[in-house]
Amino acid sequence: MNSDTSLPFLPFALPEIGEEEIAEVVDTLRSGWITTGPKAKRFEAAFVDFLGGAATGLEGIAINSATAGLHLALEALGIGPGDEVITTTYTFTATAEVVRYLGADVVLVDIDPATLNIDPRAVEAAITPRTRAIVPVHYAGLAADMTALLALARRHGLRVVEDAAHALPTTLQGQLVGTLGSDATVFSFYANKTITTGEGGMLVTRDPELAQRARVMRLHGMNRDAFDRFTAKVPSWYYEIVAPGFKYNLTDIAAALGLHQLQRAEGFQRRRTEIARRYREAFADLPLLLPPEPAAGDLHAWHLYVVRLADGAPVSRDAMIEQLFEAGIGCSVHYIPLHLHPYWRDRYDLKPEQFPHSQRAYERSLSLPLYTRMCDADVERVVQAVRRILG
Repeated sequence: MNSDTSLPFLPFALPEIGEEEIAEVVDTLRSGWITTGPKAKRFEAAFVDFLGGAATGLEGIAINSATAGLHLALEALGIGPGDEVITTTYTFTATAEVVRYLGADVVLVDIDPATLNIDPRAVEAAITPRTRAIVPVHYAGLAADMTALLALARRHGLRVVEDAAHALPTTLQGQLVGTLGSDATVFSFYANKTITTGEGGMLVTRDPELAQRARVMRLHGMNRDAFDRFTAKVPSWYYEIVAPGFKYNLTDIAAALGLHQLQRAEGFQRRRTEIARRYREAFADLPLLLPPEPAAGDLHAWHLYVVRLADGAPVSRDAMIEQLFEAGIGCSVHYIPLHLHPYWRDRYDLKPEQFPHSQRAYERSLSLPLYTRMCDADVERVVQAVRRILG
């Protein structure tokens, strides 16, 4: 298919940054406090308010990535050598690598072929006496089956840390992800996520001991926050290192972006839903498996719009990606399952036939552009390109 050289390349994803975010960042730069400080604290409080405020019992800990948040949460839960943590193979490596940071072992399981989320039945089959925790992923912005997973965790005495990198603002049975019954939930604000701080994330938990440990470990194992020490009215230079911590703090420059992105999160979700609805209408008659919709009354964050080529499609997944790029349209694949990557494959002697649903989804899936800076003409351009290739 020939590309239309009269049109600029349509990227797979672009952040939407407004004048309010820019002004807040400029204010931060002029304030003289550009690392973790007052705006990071404001962002933590605003995020908890977004999830429902003090009534939720949640605390928010701002971090420099969701990877950092997952690591902090599992560390605070005492995960370590000899332990096993179950998660999905159909995710980005960060979900699993944090388990290895702690010397524990990862147990990968397959997905539900309808939702592409972790399959609770596969989780239950993988539990051993060494299992300590489950890390479900809310794939593409659709809530995982947390009802089944939390019940499973209670029966077996397991901890649950939700990877909600895709899931702001996702709901399950009317409750926002982040307010469910897990030990901790971790959100991502990476550049292509539903809200962005460039790099960054938020760990939320109702467990005060977990929150305290995460705060200490977030900044070198220091028992006093640098902002508190440097802004005190009386000399307060003294601090103690109580653990060998990490460098996972979110800067005020990033938090300045987050304060305004968070205010726009619901509007962003509505626009993403509009684009997803247009795709669904336009592709209904094509040889595609379209993404599942949320249950009635619930919200899908629509971080990703992942289509799967059905039997009888006239092109392969790779050929379709090539033709979309030739048409000037960016797309991607989410994800190359972990069992196919050399580290995970070789460490745990993994084979594709152990994960038939993930393997089949991977071989047939591609992610189409879906972001709030897309105008209606951009959406129609994607629609027409997909229809030309498959119709």
